Amino acid sequence: MTQKFDVVVIGAGPGGYVAAIKAAQLGLKTACIEKYQDGEGKLALGGTCLNVGCIPSKALLDSSWKFHEAQDGFAIHGINHAGVTIDVPAMIGRKSNIVKNLTGGVAGLFKSNGVTVLQGHGKLLAGKKVEVTGPNGVEIVEADNVILASGSRPIDIPPAPVDQKIIVDSTGALEFQQVPKRLGVIGAGVIGLELGSVWSRLGSEVTVLEALDTFLMAADTAVSKEALKTFTKQGLDIKLGARVTGSEVQGEEVLVKYTDANGEQTITFDKLIVAVGRRPVTTDLLASDSGVDIDERGFIYVDDYCTTSVPGVYAIGDVVRGLMLAHKASEEGIMVVERIKGHKAVMNYDLIPSVIYTHPEIAWVGKTEQTLKAEGVEVNVGSFPFAASGRAMAANDTGGFVKVIADAKTDRVLGVHVIGPSAAELVQQGAIAMEFGTSAEDLGMMVFSHPTLSEALHEAALAVNGGAIHIANRKKR
Repeated sequence: MTQKFDVVVIGAGPGGYVAAIKAAQLGLKTACIEKYQDGEGKLALGGTCLNVGCIPSKALLDSSWKFHEAQDGFAIHGINHAGVTIDVPAMIGRKSNIVKNLTGGVAGLFKSNGVTVLQGHGKLLAGKKVEVTGPNGVEIVEADNVILASGSRPIDIPPAPVDQKIIVDSTGALEFQQVPKRLGVIGAGVIGLELGSVWSRLGSEVTVLEALDTFLMAADTAVSKEALKTFTKQGLDIKLGARVTGSEVQGEEVLVKYTDANGEQTITFDKLIVAVGRRPVTTDLLASDSGVDIDERGFIYVDDYCTTSVPGVYAIGDVVRGLMLAHKASEEGIMVVERIKGHKAVMNYDLIPSVIYTHPEIAWVGKTEQTLKAEGVEVNVGSFPFAASGRAMAANDTGGFVKVIADAKTDRVLGVHVIGPSAAELVQQGAIAMEFGTSAEDLGMMVFSHPTLSEALHEAALAVNGGAIHIANRKKR
């Protein structure tokens, strides 16, 4: 007998599993389809984020930063040490245990909320039927509502075919068992910078090849300039305008060819990471008669509420327009389920924070100064350096700054941009303030505890209107 559900979710990543849990909590009979298996051949929930993305990369970033601090940052605190070493397999093992605990946690949440797990590949058929091809063959399930949440995978490029041995993608870069002496990274985006930072801290000579002439184009110009200066000082050799044209694996190393302003160049690495972005996983997701429309790049067409061209079929996360971020996918999943239940849920796409978990962290929410100026919006800007923060000084972590951008006419905060310690947390405070239409004056009038890094946000907001206390103001009120 064919199983029938109120909601069937294809994909158990941050968008899919959150949607499935929320649907079950709202009393909907829910199933979630997932095919991904871990290294032991067992079903692993959580998608790219928990298994080979957000979580494992942050584990390695944290471990590698602790090693870097032990080597170069403890002496100033009066902590004397010698002979610090890194056990890479142990570091990788810790990362894998964290992943195992979190993916197991999702399985536990599914069980406690009554979500049915269907192992296999899900494919949407006509009439909101879903074909599940799994270990026990093919099964057809029916649903009143279907949520497509199949996620994304790394983009492959012909000049550097991935073999997961010498040339790897972001997944392979999480499994190195020793520190490569010479590491190449193609792409200076979020993934490339984070992975390059991990292995640079552990001793790799890292070269980043970025095809664009502009560094971190999506970030505020002041932030991107500071980031480039900082990463270069840390030892990352970032080559802008360097377009990779070919590669050749020669034994245990790879010869990479690229062109830049000086013409054709070659460089040799022991490992090469391809991190040029991600593409939606929609191959074999939709039957030809499913009725769901996709564009030429494989993204599913949806409206502001993630509704596809077929009533009752929705798509969320990396398979639709917008930022490819786990938190965006999760909130879309919740919005969709709330609307299925008849609630008037909406999502504010203008206030989705972006974070790069390097050190210093880089984060922003809202619009950049260059974007606002291009739109003809007059703005006032306030910034505050962590070098003037007592808490940052106490932690010996004073690089970077907080920048607040406000409308010159209304004083409403339009953007918060941070490079420095705890940037991700500080930007979230800005996002909360902006969600409620806060002005820079409002933010400046709030009481911030002392001493905290958050005071940098407070001072930057005060600086918008010339009222900062702990730096010289550019203008007087």
